[in-house]
Amino acid sequence: MTTLPEIKAIYTDGACSGNPGPGGWGTVIYFADGQLQELGGHEAGTTNNRMEMQAAIAALQFLEHQDYIGPVELHTDSKYLIQGITQWLKGWKRKGWKTSAGKAVLNNDLCVVLDELTQRLANVQNIEIDWRYVKGHAGNVGNERCDQIARAYSHQQPIQLQQLKASASQLSAPPLANQADLDEVIIQNNDSISTQSHSAPDNGSASTLKRLSHILTRLQMADTLAEHGYLITSQELADLLDETADDIAQRGTQWTWRNWSVAQVGGHGADREFWQLERLETAS
Repeated sequence: MTTLPEIKAIYTDGACSGNPGPGGWGTVIYFADGQLQELGGHEAGTTNNRMEMQAAIAALQFLEHQDYIGPVELHTDSKYLIQGITQWLKGWKRKGWKTSAGKAVLNNDLCVVLDELTQRLANVQNIEIDWRYVKGHAGNVGNERCDQIARAYSHQQPIQLQQLKASASQLSAPPLANQADLDEVIIQNNDSISTQSHSAPDNGSASTLKRLSHILTRLQMADTLAEHGYLITSQELADLLDETADDIAQRGTQWTWRNWSVAQVGGHGADREFWQLERLETAS
């Protein structure tokens, strides 16, 4: 984790071109020392409410993966988001994620994520979220900037996001893989290969073992990344998959590679686009 400057306030917003339609979300974290941390993302087919929720989720995930303690103000122009998290959530959970009319709660997948994040922040880091409503399109600087980011991403237009200068590469998302973890995977993998070879292989066998060692290292690295919830950049993902960054860009925002689901987290751009791996269930 990385120690943050004092957080002054967080603003979030979502946008959608059509409802449903292509959407985007924007998050801005204001620090007391005047610095900013901006996040954004795109989803091809979604709704405005989901983008509002996703912007808040990104803010909470950012807090969870930094060394920060204390109350935080989160400002949003979505009454749906605020009422859902502060008023309706307990009743929905009590009824098994059903409304008072007995219907399934809309966007309950994101509701579950928001609920789990707020609970972990409160219990582990003593971070209480102060949910505050701000009127949209009324000249509030934070709200207007989030709206600008969200709209740009919804239309997949380029936009420059500001990053916290103290540690921009680490603070836009949860931490990247610890090199010590990956080194341990390589050592264990090489040890396992060597114990399986009891006699000196010929050149062809040596080449085969070398390729297998490389493959096993990549697969075990993928398991380490998934197990710890580490995020990696597009270039790091390309290196892991032994592909090019262009190959990764053409795959979309969520897909499957071998035994893992691969999903984009955060915004676009070489230094702000992160990916997360999740181990797929295998048949017993």
